[in-house]
Amino acid sequence: MKKWIALLTAAVMITLCLGSCGGNTLTLNVYNWGEYISDGSEGSFDTVREFEAWYAETYGQKVRVNYTTFTSNEDMYNKISSGAISYDVIIPSDYMIARMADEGLLLPLNFDNIPNYQYIDENFKGLYYDAENLYSVPYAYGIVGVIYDANVVDAADAQGWDLLWNTKYSGKILQFNNSRDAFGTAMYKLGLDVNTQNKAEWDSAYEELLTQRPLVYSYVMDEIYNMMESGEAAIGAYYAGDYFTMRDAQADHVDLRFYYPEKTNFYVDAMCVPTCAQNKELAEIFINYMLSEEPAIANAEYTYYASPNSLVYNSETYISDMGEETMAILYPEMGSFAEQYNRMAYRNLDREMLGYLNTLWENVKIN
Repeated sequence: MKKWIALLTAAVMITLCLGSCGGNTLTLNVYNWGEYISDGSEGSFDTVREFEAWYAETYGQKVRVNYTTFTSNEDMYNKISSGAISYDVIIPSDYMIARMADEGLLLPLNFDNIPNYQYIDENFKGLYYDAENLYSVPYAYGIVGVIYDANVVDAADAQGWDLLWNTKYSGKILQFNNSRDAFGTAMYKLGLDVNTQNKAEWDSAYEELLTQRPLVYSYVMDEIYNMMESGEAAIGAYYAGDYFTMRDAQADHVDLRFYYPEKTNFYVDAMCVPTCAQNKELAEIFINYMLSEEPAIANAEYTYYASPNSLVYNSETYISDMGEETMAILYPEMGSFAEQYNRMAYRNLDREMLGYLNTLWENVKIN
């Protein structure tokens, strides 16, 4: 088995190298979240294919985008840091960008190749994870909230993080299947600082998760879609944009609703070029293309995530297509995003604290 894996890895590396280094066709290796780009399904704009056509027309040379996906920041980090394979463009979340930059895994960007960066709202520049705007270009952002089935959950109970601990709904509650987000729900519920280095405060969150454990139907990530859409579960915390995807696919007997707890996580996902990139300039051209109006709007409409790009949120077509209710959730009135983000965003913890939380998390899952 190990020999087979080694041979397969070597074959993949040879293929990528041949695509990037030889022949008349360039290869761009893009690594992104699943369902996080307009892909041509149901008549939507096919971002990858359109970029290939645009590049050939603009530069007179063919390019092939080798597009693959990851399921978590940690999985992406492990693959990049291992050095087993190279990617030209990656789209991590803010806290992981900070970690990768600190560890020398990201290349500084040449913004001469990314003139469309001018359309990124100032609220999304100079944030903690890339304070000098060296390594990243914001792609999408959002706020973590609570999704619930109004046909199961009483309206009076649908508030705050307490709903995920309400014994009335035992066996109908979903919790994140990762230590970071799960502990985040408990810390915000307790009113504690999610960036604290005080182990006693994390111990308090651990006790909250142990209290919640008998009520939890399942610990999930992408599994939340089917469970909430079908009515198999009735309550779960997840990212705002994904709520609309679930609502669009909900069964007839399900009535999904959404709200933000008073204290919750604000996050930004951004495009970066890792140090293992084989074609940095091509990567920057791709990032610039992603910021241009048509693909930027198409990606925002497809993913249902809020966009930091003024070409998107100022577009009358986009506003009309999304609808008033959707816009109110994706772009809530909150004053300065940067101010709210700096106050509540869950940042990257140091290695010692991450290890401590992972140990506590394993105990939660075992219990």
